[in-house]
Amino acid sequence: MSDSQRGAGSILAIGLLAAILACIALAIPLCSALIVRSRVVGAADASALAAADVAVGIVPGIPCAVAASLATANRARLQECQVDGVIVTVRVSTEIFGFPVAATATAGPADAVH
Repeated sequence: MSDSQRGAGSILAIGLLAAILACIALAIPLCSALIVRSRVVGAADASALAAADVAVGIVPGIPCAVAASLATANRARLQECQVDGVIVTVRVSTEIFGFPVAATATAGPADAVH
């Protein structure tokens, strides 16, 4: 090995380590956003189902108030709630890294869904 090639392996190892760390640094926010998206979808589904239970008369209360309560319990905000007879459509959202993440869900009896 000549003197001009000494330390080349160390430089290569440092470059590879930097590339791996850069990939990890990019993957962490992406994975966090996907996790939050799943949570918001679950919050929308749960809020719509609970509000539909109220609209049908299974549970007492006001459909949109129940939907807002469930959205808050799932660390999201109820943005919109529409009640059309026994069909309820909700939109919930939250933020991650300053970006909004939202989901919409509709629930009601199977024979009543349009």
